[in-house]
Amino acid sequence: MTIDLSTSYLGFSLPHPFVAGASPLGDDLDRVKRLEDAGVAAIVLRSLFEEQIDQEALAHHHAATAHEDAHGEATSYFPDPGACVFGPDEYLEHVRKVKKAVAVPVIASLNGYTRGGWIDYARRIDEAGADALELNLYSVATDGGESAQEREEEAYAIVRDVRKAVRMRVAVKLSPFYTSLANFALLMQSAGADGLVLFNRFFEPDIDIEALEVRTHMELSSSHELLLRLRWLAILSGQLRCSLACSGGVHTARDAIKAVMCGAHAVQLVAALLRGGPARLTDLRNGVASWLEQNGYRSLRQMRGSMDSSRAPDGKAFERGNYMRLLQTWRSEA
Repeated sequence: MTIDLSTSYLGFSLPHPFVAGASPLGDDLDRVKRLEDAGVAAIVLRSLFEEQIDQEALAHHHAATAHEDAHGEATSYFPDPGACVFGPDEYLEHVRKVKKAVAVPVIASLNGYTRGGWIDYARRIDEAGADALELNLYSVATDGGESAQEREEEAYAIVRDVRKAVRMRVAVKLSPFYTSLANFALLMQSAGADGLVLFNRFFEPDIDIEALEVRTHMELSSSHELLLRLRWLAILSGQLRCSLACSGGVHTARDAIKAVMCGAHAVQLVAALLRGGPARLTDLRNGVASWLEQNGYRSLRQMRGSMDSSRAPDGKAFERGNYMRLLQTWRSEA
């Protein structure tokens, strides 16, 4: 029996749910072509950061209006351009080249936190030929005078304005740290988001207690990180009309099956591809197809959402009741 792994994400008909998430694998054409040859369903390019857009604007302004030594400290707030893979103009050119090189959907990404340069660069990315745009709403709320409502209204305005400005589809990549995530997800949908990606990974700083320095370290995800995604996919799946993608924690076919059962239309892979290369895509597709056949399913669509909170045998397990039961019944083995 042939198993149908097809799915729909952001309005695209995909042969299966496995999408290459934003990573170095999208940085050059050879790697991009290897992903397509391995059968990837779509490719998300690495993010262009709002700070890079702001820095380019600042540089143009200085060149036109400022003295050579004026406002020197202002640029210290921005990252060194040499540390970024692509500047704003290079990013647009890369989008054009990738789009010409592959036939699968190409999803560009913008990472920011204010209305700033989002609109203009979203339009330029649209003109460069991207099939879709992932708005990566990554921010750390540190101002005690700014309310959660103000933050959420700002995010709503960004998504609404970008969606109105472009023809391509728009997904929003969220963090789990909103006061009421379910309400905020519905707000993003009402702003025009065609899909939501769960979740951003926040890289936490560490402290070197001898050198008295703040250190950051990049660690790839593990399957353990999937659990948070499963909870919120299951909770949101029955409430939203837009597409849902799982990002973070999918390393095995069983991980992917769990994400789809909880409501994911697509699964973004990063760590699994960085560790196993594009060939990992074949293993995952075959693993999912084999499991579906063994368990009596004819298609991925038949399985999708079967374990979300509206359809699972115990939907309350994703909410407070399961938390209370586990703590009350736990006993030490000692």
